[in-house]
Amino acid sequence: MVERLVANEKVEGSSPFARSIKDENMSELINKKCVPCEGGVIPFDISKIHEYQKKVDGWEVIKNDKKIYFLQKIFKFKNFIESQNFNNEVGKIAEREGHHPDITYGWGYSKIIITTHAIEGLSENDFILAAKIDKIINV
Repeated sequence: MVERLVANEKVEGSSPFARSIKDENMSELINKKCVPCEGGVIPFDISKIHEYQKKVDGWEVIKNDKKIYFLQKIFKFKNFIESQNFNNEVGKIAEREGHHPDITYGWGYSKIIITTHAIEGLSENDFILAAKIDKIINV
């Protein structure tokens, strides 16, 4: 059983003011750097996850069978080469940040899954990486 939590985009993006707040929150995350995590850090609880989910655009929060939360987003492209080029850019960001997502891709799509494996849950690093990945598309 997989549980999904999706931010209510209609409410979040319903006014220019709401969109500007989200843009500011994304900028805040984009300007941060992922911090190495060796464990011993408590993963975000559901209220903190909801707070941070509002700062990124369209990422689903999913809880797997082991009750571990992760972020997931599927990006759509016109063809295979666009998908591959996107994933190459994601890889560059992941290397710079020292935080690596799981990536599945093929003709016209890329599915990105992010979690902090060392703590078996979500941390600020995951949302920083999500915001930086979104920046590739929103340039």
